[in-house]
Amino acid sequence: MSVVRPKKNLGQHFLRDQNIARKIVESLDLSGNLNVLEIGPGMGVLTNFLAEIPSIHLSLVEIDKESVEYLRENLNDREIRIIEGDFLKLDLKSQFEFPFSVIGNFPYNISSQIFFKILEYREYVPQVVGMVQKEVADRYCASPGSKTYGILSVLLQTFFHIEYLFTVNEQVFFPPPKVKSAVVRLTRNDRDIPSDEAVLLQVIVKAAFNQRRKMLGNALKSVGIMAPSDLAGKRAEQLSVDQFLSIVRYVKSNKTQDV
Repeated sequence: MSVVRPKKNLGQHFLRDQNIARKIVESLDLSGNLNVLEIGPGMGVLTNFLAEIPSIHLSLVEIDKESVEYLRENLNDREIRIIEGDFLKLDLKSQFEFPFSVIGNFPYNISSQIFFKILEYREYVPQVVGMVQKEVADRYCASPGSKTYGILSVLLQTFFHIEYLFTVNEQVFFPPPKVKSAVVRLTRNDRDIPSDEAVLLQVIVKAAFNQRRKMLGNALKSVGIMAPSDLAGKRAEQLSVDQFLSIVRYVKSNKTQDV
Protein backbone atom coordinates (compact mmCIF):
# COMPACT_ATOMS: atom_id res chain seq x y z
CA MET A 1 0.00 0.00 0.00
CA SER A 2 1.61 3.26 -1.16
CA VAL A 3 -0.72 5.83 0.41
CA VAL A 4 -3.70 6.11 2.75
CA ARG A 5 -6.78 8.02 1.70
CA PRO A 6 -7.63 10.75 4.25
CA LYS A 7 -11.14 10.19 5.55
CA LYS A 8 -13.30 13.21 6.30
CA ASN A 9 -15.46 11.37 8.82
CA LEU A 10 -12.34 10.63 10.88
CA GLY A 11 -11.11 14.21 10.71
CA GLN A 12 -7.90 13.10 8.99
CA HIS A 13 -5.48 15.75 7.72
CA PHE A 14 -2.09 14.13 7.16
CA LEU A 15 0.95 16.23 7.98
CA ARG A 16 3.38 16.32 5.05
CA ASP A 17 6.13 18.62 6.35
CA GLN A 18 9.02 16.58 7.76
CA ASN A 19 10.58 19.56 9.53
CA ILE A 20 7.40 20.28 11.46
CA ALA A 21 7.03 16.59 12.31
CA ARG A 22 10.57 16.57 13.68
CA LYS A 23 9.89 19.75 15.65
CA ILE A 24 6.78 18.22 17.23
CA VAL A 25 8.66 15.09 18.30
CA GLU A 26 11.56 17.14 19.63
CA SER A 27 9.07 19.00 21.85
CA LEU A 28 8.69 15.87 23.97
CA ASP A 29 10.75 15.88 27.15
CA LEU A 30 11.62 12.22 27.60
CA SER A 31 13.67 12.55 30.77
CA GLY A 32 12.37 10.11 33.33
CA ASN A 33 9.66 8.63 31.09
CA LEU A 34 10.21 5.99 28.45
CA ASN A 35 6.65 5.04 27.49
CA VAL A 36 5.11 7.05 24.65
CA LEU A 37 1.63 6.70 23.15
CA GLU A 38 0.90 8.24 19.76
CA ILE A 39 -2.77 8.82 18.97
CA GLY A 40 -3.86 8.72 15.33
CA PRO A 41 -0.52 8.17 13.57
CA GLY A 42 -2.09 8.03 10.08
CA MET A 43 0.79 7.37 7.69
CA GLY A 44 3.39 7.64 10.44
CA VAL A 45 5.05 10.99 9.80
CA LEU A 46 5.54 11.51 13.55
CA THR A 47 6.04 7.79 14.14
CA ASN A 48 9.14 7.66 11.95
CA PHE A 49 10.88 10.29 14.07
CA LEU A 50 9.71 8.70 17.31
CA ALA A 51 11.04 5.34 16.13
CA GLU A 52 14.51 6.85 15.85
CA ILE A 53 14.62 7.40 19.61
CA PRO A 54 16.09 4.15 20.98
CA SER A 55 15.22 4.79 24.62
CA ILE A 56 11.42 4.88 24.27
CA HIS A 57 8.78 2.17 24.21
CA LEU A 58 6.37 3.32 21.52
CA SER A 59 2.70 2.37 21.17
CA LEU A 60 0.30 3.57 18.48
CA VAL A 61 -3.49 3.76 18.59
CA GLU A 62 -5.19 4.06 15.21
CA ILE A 63 -8.89 3.61 14.40
CA ASP A 64 -8.51 3.62 10.59
CA LYS A 65 -8.04 0.09 9.22
CA GLU A 66 -6.29 1.40 6.11
CA SER A 67 -3.78 3.33 8.20
CA VAL A 68 -3.17 0.31 10.44
CA GLU A 69 -2.43 -1.83 7.37
CA TYR A 70 -0.07 0.82 6.03
CA LEU A 71 1.75 1.13 9.35
CA ARG A 72 2.14 -2.63 9.74
CA GLU A 73 3.61 -2.87 6.26
CA ASN A 74 6.03 0.00 6.78
CA LEU A 75 7.00 -0.48 10.42
CA ASN A 76 7.27 -4.27 10.45
CA ASP A 77 10.98 -4.23 11.25
CA ARG A 78 10.58 -2.00 14.30
CA GLU A 79 9.52 -2.82 17.83
CA ILE A 80 6.40 -0.67 17.85
CA ARG A 81 3.09 -1.80 19.28
CA ILE A 82 0.15 -0.98 17.01
CA ILE A 83 -3.35 -1.09 18.45
CA GLU A 84 -6.28 -0.90 16.07
CA GLY A 85 -9.07 0.80 17.94
CA ASP A 86 -10.73 3.95 19.19
CA PHE A 87 -8.61 5.74 21.78
CA LEU A 88 -11.74 7.18 23.36
CA LYS A 89 -13.06 3.68 24.08
CA LEU A 90 -9.83 2.05 25.25
CA ASP A 91 -9.33 0.96 28.83
CA LEU A 92 -5.90 2.53 29.18
CA LYS A 93 -5.12 0.79 32.47
CA SER A 94 -5.37 -2.63 30.87
CA GLN A 95 -3.64 -1.66 27.62
CA PHE A 96 -0.58 0.33 28.66
CA GLU A 97 2.21 0.53 31.17
CA PHE A 98 2.11 3.70 33.25
CA PRO A 99 3.26 6.39 33.19
CA PHE A 100 3.25 7.34 29.50
CA SER A 101 3.55 10.56 27.53
CA VAL A 102 1.02 11.25 24.80
CA ILE A 103 1.75 12.73 21.38
CA GLY A 104 -0.19 13.14 18.17
CA ASN A 105 -1.67 15.14 15.36
CA PHE A 106 -5.07 14.84 16.96
CA PRO A 107 -8.17 14.52 14.76
CA TYR A 108 -9.88 17.90 15.03
CA ASN A 109 -13.36 16.46 15.41
CA ILE A 110 -12.47 14.65 18.66
CA SER A 111 -9.56 16.68 20.07
CA SER A 112 -11.55 17.94 23.06
CA GLN A 113 -12.74 14.41 23.84
CA ILE A 114 -9.13 13.22 23.75
CA PHE A 115 -8.17 15.81 26.36
CA PHE A 116 -11.13 14.93 28.56
CA LYS A 117 -9.93 11.32 28.51
CA ILE A 118 -6.38 12.41 29.32
CA LEU A 119 -7.82 14.26 32.31
CA GLU A 120 -9.30 10.98 33.56
CA TYR A 121 -5.80 9.47 33.54
CA ARG A 122 -3.98 12.61 34.63
CA GLU A 123 -2.05 10.81 37.39
CA TYR A 124 -0.43 8.58 34.78
CA VAL A 125 0.26 11.11 32.01
CA PRO A 126 3.22 13.39 32.81
CA GLN A 127 3.18 15.10 29.42
CA VAL A 128 1.17 15.67 26.25
CA VAL A 129 2.41 17.17 22.99
CA GLY A 130 -0.41 17.55 20.51
CA MET A 131 -1.46 19.40 17.38
CA VAL A 132 -4.99 20.80 17.40
CA GLN A 133 -6.91 23.62 15.73
CA LYS A 134 -5.35 26.97 16.59
CA GLU A 135 -8.56 28.26 18.15
CA VAL A 136 -8.67 25.18 20.37
CA ALA A 137 -5.04 25.69 21.41
CA ASP A 138 -5.86 29.31 22.24
CA ARG A 139 -8.74 28.11 24.39
CA TYR A 140 -6.61 25.67 26.36
CA CYS A 141 -4.03 28.38 27.09
CA ALA A 142 -6.53 31.19 27.79
CA SER A 143 -6.48 33.20 31.01
CA PRO A 144 -9.44 34.38 33.10
CA GLY A 145 -11.21 37.33 31.52
CA SER A 146 -10.66 36.10 27.98
CA LYS A 147 -13.61 35.22 25.73
CA THR A 148 -11.83 31.98 24.82
CA TYR A 149 -11.48 30.95 28.48
CA GLY A 150 -13.77 27.99 29.03
CA ILE A 151 -14.35 24.54 30.46
CA LEU A 152 -11.18 22.86 29.23
CA SER A 153 -9.12 25.97 29.99
CA VAL A 154 -9.96 25.52 33.68
CA LEU A 155 -9.88 21.73 33.87
CA LEU A 156 -6.61 21.32 31.98
CA GLN A 157 -4.90 24.19 33.78
CA THR A 158 -5.93 22.67 37.10
CA PHE A 159 -3.63 19.72 36.51
CA PHE A 160 -1.22 20.76 33.75
CA HIS A 161 1.13 23.59 32.86
CA ILE A 162 0.18 24.46 29.26
CA GLU A 163 2.47 25.97 26.64
CA TYR A 164 1.51 27.20 23.17
CA LEU A 165 4.56 26.10 21.18
CA PHE A 166 3.99 27.18 17.57
CA THR A 167 1.42 27.74 14.82
CA VAL A 168 1.18 25.45 11.80
CA ASN A 169 0.00 26.63 8.36
CA GLU A 170 -2.84 24.89 6.54
CA GLN A 171 -0.74 24.09 3.46
CA VAL A 172 1.50 21.54 5.16
CA PHE A 173 -1.39 19.07 5.40
CA PHE A 174 -3.13 16.78 2.95
CA PRO A 175 -5.88 17.69 2.52
CA PRO A 176 -5.38 21.24 3.85
CA PRO A 177 -7.80 22.05 6.69
CA LYS A 178 -9.77 25.28 6.55
CA VAL A 179 -8.12 26.57 9.72
CA LYS A 180 -4.65 27.03 11.10
CA SER A 181 -3.30 24.52 13.58
CA ALA A 182 -1.09 24.82 16.63
CA VAL A 183 1.07 22.58 18.78
CA VAL A 184 0.66 22.67 22.55
CA ARG A 185 2.58 20.98 25.34
CA LEU A 186 0.97 20.00 28.62
CA THR A 187 3.19 19.11 31.57
CA ARG A 188 1.65 17.66 34.71
CA ASN A 189 1.86 20.05 37.63
CA ASP A 190 2.11 19.09 41.30
CA ARG A 191 -1.54 19.78 42.15
CA ASP A 192 -3.11 16.72 43.68
CA ILE A 193 -6.76 16.79 44.70
CA PRO A 194 -9.01 13.90 45.79
CA SER A 195 -11.01 12.20 43.06
CA ASP A 196 -14.33 13.31 44.56
CA GLU A 197 -13.19 16.92 44.42
CA ALA A 198 -12.07 16.47 40.80
CA VAL A 199 -15.53 15.17 39.89
CA LEU A 200 -17.19 18.05 41.73
CA LEU A 201 -14.88 20.54 40.00
CA GLN A 202 -15.99 19.25 36.60
CA VAL A 203 -19.67 19.57 37.57
CA ILE A 204 -19.17 23.13 38.77
CA VAL A 205 -17.06 24.26 35.82
CA LYS A 206 -19.42 22.78 33.24
CA ALA A 207 -22.48 24.31 34.90
CA ALA A 208 -20.78 27.70 35.16
CA PHE A 209 -19.67 27.88 31.54
CA ASN A 210 -22.74 26.24 30.02
CA GLN A 211 -24.59 29.36 31.24
CA ARG A 212 -21.68 31.75 31.03
CA ARG A 213 -23.87 34.83 30.58
CA LYS A 214 -25.43 34.23 33.98
CA MET A 215 -23.89 35.19 37.27
CA LEU A 216 -22.27 32.23 38.98
CA GLY A 217 -24.89 32.04 41.71
CA ASN A 218 -27.68 31.50 39.18
CA ALA A 219 -25.67 29.22 36.91
CA LEU A 220 -24.81 26.81 39.73
CA LYS A 221 -28.40 26.62 40.97
CA SER A 222 -29.13 24.49 37.88
CA VAL A 223 -27.08 21.67 39.45
CA GLY A 224 -28.25 22.30 43.00
CA ILE A 225 -25.14 24.11 44.19
CA MET A 226 -25.06 27.27 46.24
CA ALA A 227 -22.11 29.50 45.30
CA PRO A 228 -20.16 31.26 48.05
CA SER A 229 -21.37 34.82 48.49
CA ASP A 230 -18.06 36.44 47.48
CA LEU A 231 -18.14 34.74 44.07
CA ALA A 232 -21.88 34.44 43.37
CA GLY A 233 -21.97 37.79 41.55
CA LYS A 234 -19.18 36.92 39.13
CA ARG A 235 -19.35 35.17 35.76
CA ALA A 236 -17.51 31.95 34.99
CA GLU A 237 -14.93 33.58 32.74
CA GLN A 238 -13.83 35.88 35.55
CA LEU A 239 -12.79 33.07 37.90
CA SER A 240 -9.29 31.63 38.16
CA VAL A 241 -8.53 27.94 38.67
CA ASP A 242 -7.87 28.61 42.36
CA GLN A 243 -11.24 30.34 42.72
CA PHE A 244 -13.04 27.37 41.14
CA LEU A 245 -11.19 25.10 43.55
CA SER A 246 -12.27 27.30 46.43
CA ILE A 247 -15.90 26.74 45.37
CA VAL A 248 -15.27 22.99 45.41
CA ARG A 249 -13.95 23.21 48.97
CA TYR A 250 -16.87 25.43 50.00
CA VAL A 251 -19.43 22.97 48.63
CA LYS A 252 -17.64 19.99 50.11
CA SER A 253 -17.50 21.58 53.55
CA ASN A 254 -21.18 22.45 53.46
CA LYS A 255 -22.78 19.21 54.61
CA THR A 256 -26.24 20.27 53.51
CA GLN A 257 -25.26 20.38 49.82
CA ASP A 258 -26.53 17.54 47.67
CA VAL A 259 -24.72 17.32 44.34
